[in-house]
Amino acid sequence: MRLFAPLIGRRARLRWLHLIIGGALLMPYFLVGTVLVSMAGGGAGLFSSVPAQLAAFACALPMVAVSGFFPLVRPLSVAAARALCGVPPALLADGPARTRQARVRTTAWFTLHLGLGGIISGITLALTPFALAVAGLPFSAALRESWLAAGPEALGEPWALALAPVAGLAMLVAMALVAAGAGELLARRVPVLLGPTPEDRLAAAERRAADLAVRNRLARELHDSVGHALSAVTLQAGAARRVLDRDPEFVRRALTAIEETTRRTVGELDAVVGLLRRDEEPGDADAAYGPGLDALDGLLAHCGVPVAYEREGDPGDPRVVVPVVSREAYRIVQEGLSNVLRHGGGSTPIARLLVAVRERELEIVMENPPGERPAVVRPGGGRGLRGIAERAALLGGRSEAGPYEGTDGSTWRLAVRLPLTGRPEERS
Repeated sequence: MRLFAPLIGRRARLRWLHLIIGGALLMPYFLVGTVLVSMAGGGAGLFSSVPAQLAAFACALPMVAVSGFFPLVRPLSVAAARALCGVPPALLADGPARTRQARVRTTAWFTLHLGLGGIISGITLALTPFALAVAGLPFSAALRESWLAAGPEALGEPWALALAPVAGLAMLVAMALVAAGAGELLARRVPVLLGPTPEDRLAAAERRAADLAVRNRLARELHDSVGHALSAVTLQAGAARRVLDRDPEFVRRALTAIEETTRRTVGELDAVVGLLRRDEEPGDADAAYGPGLDALDGLLAHCGVPVAYEREGDPGDPRVVVPVVSREAYRIVQEGLSNVLRHGGGSTPIARLLVAVRERELEIVMENPPGERPAVVRPGGGRGLRGIAERAALLGGRSEAGPYEGTDGSTWRLAVRLPLTGRPEERS
């Protein structure tokens, strides 16, 4: 069986089927070709005349080539080739043919597929019953009589009857060889004609980059939202545990803050996970869920540390600060508070926050005096400042973080400036 696998194996059968499908697709064009040939004076005995059929076939191929320029021909051809030609799927392009080069390649493939398919289909339909009839001559008297009435008398000779089964089998083998060769030719040409063009590779790289950007954004959302909540909850729970017997009112406020923080964070987490579960377009990244600066008061009230908050202008007004900038600014403040929880000193207030609307920029400045490291610190981390820098850079802004010598002594200072429009080209 291994000897005949190239002729009748699974791959050969699938490629043969692919050619038969091409022949079936050719039939409407072939019928139009027969009409054209008959109008030109070749209608008499059209289906019994080989030259007339060849002329109809020649008329059909240009129409096939024109049809191959339609954009949707390529995805349909690629789907059939992936299923039946036995080539690695990664070698074939995805999506309609958009460029001239891709359309020319597609029409060349479509013409080759339907042309070879028409030839193999015609051979299969005509030669198979003929070969079986030849092979059956020694075993059917009625068949021999009909053939002797229409064919040469030599078919009635004993030697001819003895060779008839061999001749019939040879015809079938020859047909299989031709079909296998045509299938192999198509399989070798499909990566060249239906493979990705340079423009397709560039578009695929852009899609991957956009998808990666969406995933990175969602990762930052999870890190900032969940990381801040864990830091705040850990600090509140630790403080409540230490004064549990002495200050029940403080414990009650701490538990209320924990409840509010976890409820808000669970809502944000559900929204982000929902974005991960659905197959969103890269352009939907700006529509990702997230609170804005209008929710900043609630964040500061339950963040777990005292914050002296000062604002200039109205940063919560969407007419002043566009939503995408407002959401990113909220996350930047949230991550800054997480850093204060992990590294802030023991003075009161621990943090000072300024959110100011300038002429074209939104300025965020957070300062906290350095002090002893908290007794309970959220493990991990290390990505917060990098995430802040990424958020600012994506909007065309800038950020700075590090020790700062102010008028009241040494502090740790985070300063971020974002364009109000969210578009870097409009920032002065």
